[in-house]
Amino acid sequence: MYTDILLPVDLGNESSWAKALPAAIEYCEAFGSNLHVMTVMPDFRSPMVAQFFPDDHEDKLMDNAKDVLHKFVADRVPEEIKVRHIVADGTIYKAIIDTAEDIGADLIIMGSHRPELQDYLLGPNAARVVRHSQKSVLVVR
Repeated sequence: MYTDILLPVDLGNESSWAKALPAAIEYCEAFGSNLHVMTVMPDFRSPMVAQFFPDDHEDKLMDNAKDVLHKFVADRVPEEIKVRHIVADGTIYKAIIDTAEDIGADLIIMGSHRPELQDYLLGPNAARVVRHSQKSVLVVR
């Protein structure tokens, strides 16, 4: 039923994957799906922000994120599941939606956290992905 599953994770926030990762693994095992694990780095290219960092800072951050993501997957995902590692940058919900389209994901599995005041005003990333994505989205609470 699902060939390609996208699992966005925040490597610095366990609640973004603690329940979503087991669900994604279960779906991959049940359907023989490929798992695309992604993380999103902030966009440091804006002139206001970039001026405070060395020229190669973005490449170093992306390389470090790739290393951390590979270790994350190696430690938590069974070897029999085919995994693709993706590091994107920019606005989180847009990067997730764009990546899902680019890879042809059948399903996005995301963790959700307890809403805070700013989430009611701005909307959490999971809610934005659900509202704007053309793909099926499973939000694991």
